[in-house]
Amino acid sequence: MPTRRALLAAAAAVAVGGPVTAFTRDRRVLHVHPGDSVQAAVDAVSGPGWTIVVHPGTYREVVEVPADKEELTLRGASRDPRDAVVVHDNAAGTPRPGGGTYGTAGSATFTSAAPGLVVRDLTLANDWLRADHPDITGTQAVAAYLTGDRTHVENVRLLAHQDTLFADTTELGSFGRQFFHRCHIEGDVDFVFGRATAVYEHCHFRTLRRDVAFTPKGMVFAPSTARANPHGFLAVRCRFSSGAEDGAYKLARPWVPTYETTAWPSLVVRDSLIGPGIDPVAPYTNMRDAFPWQSMRFREYRNLGPGAVITVPENRPQLTAAEAASHTPAAYLGDWKPSAHSASP
Repeated sequence: MPTRRALLAAAAAVAVGGPVTAFTRDRRVLHVHPGDSVQAAVDAVSGPGWTIVVHPGTYREVVEVPADKEELTLRGASRDPRDAVVVHDNAAGTPRPGGGTYGTAGSATFTSAAPGLVVRDLTLANDWLRADHPDITGTQAVAAYLTGDRTHVENVRLLAHQDTLFADTTELGSFGRQFFHRCHIEGDVDFVFGRATAVYEHCHFRTLRRDVAFTPKGMVFAPSTARANPHGFLAVRCRFSSGAEDGAYKLARPWVPTYETTAWPSLVVRDSLIGPGIDPVAPYTNMRDAFPWQSMRFREYRNLGPGAVITVPENRPQLTAAEAASHTPAAYLGDWKPSAHSASP
């Protein structure tokens, strides 16, 4: 069976920097075809409310949506997210032209700080591989780095290995909200991380096979929620599967960054199906011993599956029914009610 990278490489690479005049404009809609550039379309947008339609093809480029591109919709032309792929291969330790390296956030294939962004029906990927770059120690390779409030990601495939999805905020004191619905998110180490208030509903999290001798092979979540924020990551009605051996992965570990040592990571996984790839006995671990996971806001509620079995109760803190009532998508998103159809032009 071909690897994900082979499938991505099989499509023709698209040259970056295609002329904006090549795009057709119709009712504030820009169409991007193979041979065009997604970034050029983003640059051409002026004012809120534009839609960029990405037609089937592989677009090998880095795309950045600045904060002033408010209420932008970026969507695949078809309903199948496999048809339109935006992919690049920078890692944190990749040398940057002009000196230095990209760093974790800078490695992202897709970056957005725009409020009200909608992304749907496409793939965002980072196909950088450790095996191809044994000389690089900064192995974080982000597919999407999102910081804008009211970011809505619908029916999107997010593919990478370490640090796939960086769900963050524009600054330490902001509580930006993000909503992921019917998304496929895969990786190995800390592949969903950051300090955003983020809801993952009906999403599929898949841990990848990793040929290393040690366990755990990695972790799904690494939240870094601000202490003042009552809401961190919420996974509800999701599915967790694995390409690795049983029990090889942890569900989460807390991330307390050196630049924000007051962080109090928060994660709730509820009403979800957790497969055997997650260690049922000890599903959480520490990133640094100075910040033990037991002191963090990690809770579960009504999960099912072999990876959700409670064998050591103190290792799987559970919400009460009363507590669960305040850990819902509506509670986390507040006055913002993203629509599953809001991305249509």
